[in-house]
Amino acid sequence: MNRVPPAIIILGQNSLAIAQTISTVFPGSQIYGLADRTSDTNITFSNFGETLRELFATETPIIAICAAGIIIRTLAPLLSDKRAEPPVLAVAEDGSAVVPLLGGLHGVNDLAREIAAALGVQPAITTTGDIRFRTALLSPPQGYYLANPEDAKTFISNLLAGAKVRLEGAANWLSESNLPLAPAAQLTIRVTEKAIVPTADCLLYHPQIAAFALTNLSDVEPETAISYVQQILENADLAAASVAGFFALKHEMGNPTLAAISQFFKVPVRFLNLPELVEFDTVKLIQYNSSFDVTAAQIGLTAAGANSQVVSYDRTNAFNYAIALATAPIDPSAIGVSRGKLAIVGTGPGGAAWMSPEVKEILRQATDWVGYKFYLDLAGTLREGQNRHDSDNREEIDRARFALDLAASGKSVAVVSSGDPGIFAMAAAVFEAIDFDSKPEWQGIDIRVAPGISAMQAAAAAIGAPLGHDFCVISLSDILKPWEVIEQRISAAAKADFAIAFYNPISTQRKWQLKRAIEILLETRDANTPVVLGRNLGRSGQSVRVCTLGELQPEDADMRTLVIVGSSQTRIIPRKFGDVWVYTPRRYENDSK
Repeated sequence: MNRVPPAIIILGQNSLAIAQTISTVFPGSQIYGLADRTSDTNITFSNFGETLRELFATETPIIAICAAGIIIRTLAPLLSDKRAEPPVLAVAEDGSAVVPLLGGLHGVNDLAREIAAALGVQPAITTTGDIRFRTALLSPPQGYYLANPEDAKTFISNLLAGAKVRLEGAANWLSESNLPLAPAAQLTIRVTEKAIVPTADCLLYHPQIAAFALTNLSDVEPETAISYVQQILENADLAAASVAGFFALKHEMGNPTLAAISQFFKVPVRFLNLPELVEFDTVKLIQYNSSFDVTAAQIGLTAAGANSQVVSYDRTNAFNYAIALATAPIDPSAIGVSRGKLAIVGTGPGGAAWMSPEVKEILRQATDWVGYKFYLDLAGTLREGQNRHDSDNREEIDRARFALDLAASGKSVAVVSSGDPGIFAMAAAVFEAIDFDSKPEWQGIDIRVAPGISAMQAAAAAIGAPLGHDFCVISLSDILKPWEVIEQRISAAAKADFAIAFYNPISTQRKWQLKRAIEILLETRDANTPVVLGRNLGRSGQSVRVCTLGELQPEDADMRTLVIVGSSQTRIIPRKFGDVWVYTPRRYENDSK
């Protein structure tokens, strides 16, 4: 079953080996290392408290390899509702102790046992019920939902005081535990998919065994569709918590009604192709209903697997549906595919320190990274299970098509650009491919653009504020547009007195363009105009140099250089020890009088 991968926190390099051992237990986990004290981690951080609190607030399980006290002091101000607390554990630096601290309702003791088994030690579990009964009634395993956790504390207290309990329904994790089972006991644990009202003397667990199939969705509003689903479950006497997932055909991928249903019921939507559907004898029994699309029953039975049965089927005013019940909890992640995701991200001009938290999270969650090799190297290391797809820097459209096809197959894809992906980068390439190819399977992909710090922003920030007033951005590459157009834009920008940021100023194959750009600028702009040359911004060998337009030579730049030419108002401020600041005032000199 799917669960949120934990964040493994280390404060020193000595903890890395233990962290790597733990990470192998939890696919998708990320190792967070304290900056300047660790290396070879997935993510670096500089503030322990802020990082821990941010992870806690997003309900990310936390495994911190450090003293328990610092974790408690850090998270104490956030503790208010134990039902919302993610698992939090402390692990000794040498791996000799595993201590669950928070998240008893979300399986922290199970996590502790898994970590301890990997490290070859005993977990320091102190929860009396877990120790005595060898099961966690408050945090059932994946595939089961406790309907009345508010009754559990008193219920468990009664068991610890000597009361017996009878078990109604089947669940190995309960029948194979050390619970004091007795057929005539007054306390009851009931396992059922039925929608019944729990009582204080009965703990009610719903197994997620229902596959809810939907086909032929029309333009029904999401709120109406949710009401239909609620009514269908009520009519079938099924608890909403027994639904493991909603299932549909791939051509419905991206349908906002499906997304709304999934969000409301907090279970995933999975998509199948027609050829993947299995023929069942049960389906033939319901084909008499001419208004019902038998495909819905096939989808439900395919999702529920062997020995399943359709318990409800019909057509609403909006869609066909069928509900099939399996004999054991369903793992929806093993059936069909999820809605494909494509995120075009900007990593900034340098490494991890330049990336936004949004970009870091996208890279962590993605199944596949796609990009130019150099930019993928800047993005960092992959976690276990992720795939990397390198390509040449000139293959933008082919790279975009490849990424879109990957996402259409149900993958979560990150297309990686340096700087900002919307500035001379991959975001435009992706949308160009969508626009001109018009492949139907791409229409259902969840596409987003995650911005990054651009090279012009980095160069400007390193020297002051040369882009402090109106500015424009021009690429000197004539690979994708005629040079005549570039000349027109340089001339127009110069006459309009914009500060200008030049991308792609020169390369091994393009030697003359920057020289010509300088000539055009000098036709209207003073030779003393400040120029900023930023190279390898945010990377090893970064340099930022200031000269004048009259001094600027083509050999001063290369493809890793960002050139900013100031406006008539741009000024240089000398600094005490020889350096300078460069800025463009926010108002024109003749407006400030």
